[in-house]
Parts: sequence; structure tokens; C-alpha cells
Amino acid sequence: MGQTLHDLFVIGGGINGCGIARDAAGRGYSVALAEMNDFASGTSSGATKLIHGGLRYLEHYEFRLVRESLMEREVLWAMAPHIIWPMRFVLPYHKGGIRPAWLIRLGLFLYDHLGGRKLLPPTSVLDMRRDPAAKPLKALFTKAFEYSDGWVDDARMVVLNARDAADKGALIMPRTKVVSARRENDLWVIDTVDTLSGRSETHQARMLVNAAGPWVDHVIRSAFGQNEARHVRLVQGSHIIVKKKFDGPKAYFFQNPDNRIIFAIPYEDDFTLIGTTDRDYGGDPKDVRISAEETDYLCKAASEYFKEPVRPEDIVWTYSAVRPLFDDGASKAQEATRDYVLKLEGPSQGKDSSEANAAPLLNVFGGKLTTYRRLSEHALEKIGEAIGIKGSPWTAKSHLPGGDFPAQGFEAEVAKLQAAYPFLAPAHARRLTRRYGTRATVLLGKSASIADLGRHFGSDLYEAEVRYLMQNEWAFTAEDVLWRRTKAGLHMTTEQMQTLEEYIAALPAQLAG
Repeated sequence: MGQTLHDLFVIGGGINGCGIARDAAGRGYSVALAEMNDFASGTSSGATKLIHGGLRYLEHYEFRLVRESLMEREVLWAMAPHIIWPMRFVLPYHKGGIRPAWLIRLGLFLYDHLGGRKLLPPTSVLDMRRDPAAKPLKALFTKAFEYSDGWVDDARMVVLNARDAADKGALIMPRTKVVSARRENDLWVIDTVDTLSGRSETHQARMLVNAAGPWVDHVIRSAFGQNEARHVRLVQGSHIIVKKKFDGPKAYFFQNPDNRIIFAIPYEDDFTLIGTTDRDYGGDPKDVRISAEETDYLCKAASEYFKEPVRPEDIVWTYSAVRPLFDDGASKAQEATRDYVLKLEGPSQGKDSSEANAAPLLNVFGGKLTTYRRLSEHALEKIGEAIGIKGSPWTAKSHLPGGDFPAQGFEAEVAKLQAAYPFLAPAHARRLTRRYGTRATVLLGKSASIADLGRHFGSDLYEAEVRYLMQNEWAFTAEDVLWRRTKAGLHMTTEQMQTLEEYIAALPAQLAG
């Protein structure tokens, strides 16, 4: 047949698929990954962008998940200090609120002591009659609790995992749809189509990993022909971005009368991110959009806390995504487990001789940004069990591309970039360090002046950065650049974005990837 034989073929370019591909490639497995759209174009860029233990999961007794998540916060921060950083969260409290003070204290005590916190500061209590954190809030909040969690640029975390997997030898194929997957002679035969060129290819693999996120059941039904597959519960989460509601680096954790919670988080310097909602979703995940009801809910919930109300007309951008939660039969969307489930089908599960030799399949259900690295390690245990162990766990002490500097060394890294390229405005140097870390120097190359960065598209986005993203990070469209690789779209006019679109369209296709 002449096709390359891979150890693993991964379906899905979200955080779990890219994380598994990276871990496997680093252990010496030959890996191919296909993503039908852009990396992180589904669930992985539609989260609240937190690396967190999940304080509210304690209420649902998800202690294993919370402990694993808490332990991962500092591991991930050390792995990617350019795109992950600590954040303090202020939880305002008033008498007669949803949860009594003793319950919040207990939850925060567990939060501080369940997972290996070393660098993150512990919980504290704020007197809101004196603390600056009270400034944007209504006067009735005289007390608040403050705790630590982490923030992540989620879409960048995904693409950097893909980049590192490719650097370690994996074949990474964005905009490549898996049309069918079938078992033949103890191997998987996978037919794919490039959605841009229409070119078809066939791949062979010893094992298949289905990490298609919200589409995981769809893949089982369409590619494998199992019509009854229903393993995930799709839950829609929507967020709104408004002009900055408060100064300072702290975020807020708001409790709502319906027992749900929302966050208000500083976002991209000039904005505040507010979310998320939680409601069951029955449509196609690609069509998910914020509803008028969700917009209303987020505005009202935030306005209960902020002195200055949040109105629908304040919204500058929204995003929605569908979370594929493992369907555990929970009655409410917000009660469904956030934990992940890995199901291996194949050799070790086979009861009769024909099934015992069948090429193995690993289905990945659920998961969240914070636990992706541990999920990948657990997936590699099952992969080793199915097709033989290669290498050993290695990602805990690794760095994502550009993250090879100390966890607390971000400011020093910005200063270093400014010293090397004095023509950069301080905010520009800071943003490039935030996006690319030590690889900002690769992007800037031998530039000696701002003119050397080429055409200016608006905000601080220049041709050098666009070309870098196309050549190194598989950006094919203006949307990939503006809303996933960077968030420059928030700072640019419609005309400027249109100009960028025309520029990218005019470039030869081979530039990308």
C-alpha cells in the first residue's frame, strides 16, 4: 500500500490530542495527528482560561480531580511561564450569602492543603472596608476571601504542544479530516482528506487515539460505524468580554443565587472577561454561539457585584464552546463530572481470538486544561499496555517551546528582550514575551528597527509575526492569527483585519506549516 506505518494515530487537535501526541513523540513512538479545523478551534480555546484546582468541584466531592488539578498548577506554570502565570482571586462575601463563611473557609483550607503548593501564596481574608480590591464592588461586601490559581493563554498552550510534538518527530496535520478508520490485518487504516486542498491520503497505525473532544461520539459513529455511541454530555459555556471594569491584576469569583459561579478576570490589558455559563447543548458543536439568555445572565450576575452595572452594549466580543463532559447521568449541567475517562478497546479487552488481536483504540472522554498533562500520562500508560512501552514519563520537568526560563523569571525575560531589541515599545516587548517567551528572538531575528518587522497591520501586529505564525505554528487564516495565536483582533478595526485577511490570502499556501 506504500503508506507510512505509525505507532499511533491521534484524532483531535485540542489540548488532549496535542498533549498525548507530544508525550508519545517524546517517548519515541512514531505519531501522526489529524485535526479537522485549526488547533484549539473547539473547546480548548473556549474555556475560562484558568489553570485551577476547581474550588467548586469540592462541593461535588471530586477530591481526586481537585487534588490532581491543584498539584498540576505549579508543574504547568514551570513548564510554560510565558503563557501561564499566577493570579489572585477575590471571593466577596456578605451575611446571608449563598454559602456560609465556615463552608468557604473549609473549602479554601482544603484548597491550600490538598495539592503541592510551594510558590503560590496561600489564602487570606480581606477587610473590604480598607482593601483596594473593594473599589469596583458594591458597598455591601465588607469581607472577602482571597486565594491563588493560575491563568493560561489556552489556544497557545495547545499549539505549543503541537509544535513540540512536531519538533520531536510527530506528523502534525491541521485542517485534515478523518473520513474513515477501519481495522485491517491487526492495523488501523485511516483515510483522511485535506480540507483546504481536497487531497486524500491513507495512513496505517498500530493504535488509534480518539481525542476529538465534543466530536468524540461523532467520530465513533461516523468513522467506526457504531451508531449507538453516546458517552459525552455536551455543556455550553459562554463568555463575554467588556471594556475594563477594574484596575489591577486580581480576578473576582462571584457566587450567584442559583448556586452557580462566574469569574470576572483582567483580560488582554484593556478588558474584563466574564463567564462562564453552564447549560446542556444539543446542536452541532461547530455552531455554538452565545444566546441572548446567556448574555442577559452574565450581565445580571456581574451587576449584582459591580457598582457600575454590566450592560449588553458594553460587550466588545463573546466566545462560546461546548465542553464534552463524561456523561455520568448527573441531573444538572453544572453537576456533571469534570473528570476524564479513558476507555481502551482492543488486545487486552478481547474475549475471543478475533477480537484479542484487533488493533487497539483509546477513546478519551472529558478532561480540562489543567489536567491535560496528567491525562496524557495516563493515556500513555494505556498505550504502553496495548502496543508496548517506550520511554518513561518525561513531561513533568519539561518546557513548552519558549518556556525555558524560571517560573518567576518573566520580568527578567521581558527586560532581556528589550535590551536585545531597544526599538520595541515596552508594551510590545511584553506582549511578544507573553506569546513566545524565549522564541520571540527567533521571530524578531536580525531586526534592528521597527521597519525591519515589515508591514504594520494595526495594534502592534507586524508582518514578521504573521509570517512566523504561518511558518512555525500552522496559521492559515486571519482568524487563526487574530483570535487564537494572538488576541490582536480585540485591538484592531474591521478594516485592519480585512487587510490582514487579504495579505494572507495572497501568500503562497506552502508558507503555512
